Amino acid sequence: MSQDRAIRRLVRRETHASRATESILTAGVLAAVFLWLALETVLALLQESPLLASPERLGRWLAGVPANTLPAGLVAAGAGLAVLGLVLLAAATTPGRRSRHAMQSGRSAVVVDHEVIASAVSRRARLTAGLAPGQVTTTVGQRAVRVQVRPTSGVSVDRNAIGAAVEGELAAYSLDRRIAPTIHIMREGVLGQ
Repeated sequence: MSQDRAIRRLVRRETHASRATESILTAGVLAAVFLWLALETVLALLQESPLLASPERLGRWLAGVPANTLPAGLVAAGAGLAVLGLVLLAAATTPGRRSRHAMQSGRSAVVVDHEVIASAVSRRARLTAGLAPGQVTTTVGQRAVRVQVRPTSGVSVDRNAIGAAVEGELAAYSLDRRIAPTIHIMREGVLGQ
């Protein structure tokens, strides 16, 4: 295996979450239901009393559900099953992303957490605007960075300078994919520090 391929594999392992938990839970629930149905069938064949309900009784109950249930109940049950199916389908087909980004490096796999990026971006924006700690907060997502600046009362801050500083900070990291920053200057300021 080449070094580039190994690095890509390590980065993917660190930035994507496994779907094993969801798979195991779904398989466990389905296995329990099918084992219970098999046990009930065997008990019915041996003419023993059922654990919960015999297959014959279950069949009669299922056949009588449309007649004994309000249409709204059937629609609600169908909608619930459809939502559950969509959730399972989405979990199976979408990549599980962790809150991390890969930095490009020719020699090693470098993965940085969103909190580290947020802290560094907040610091750069705070120093550029000349603000005290706690006046700039940053949240980092998979594709966007949101910087929220709370200026000192009566003192204006330069949005363009903060934006350029944040862009420069993000460009210095050489992240695997570009994340777009947005700068939000709050109207309410804090008392002078």
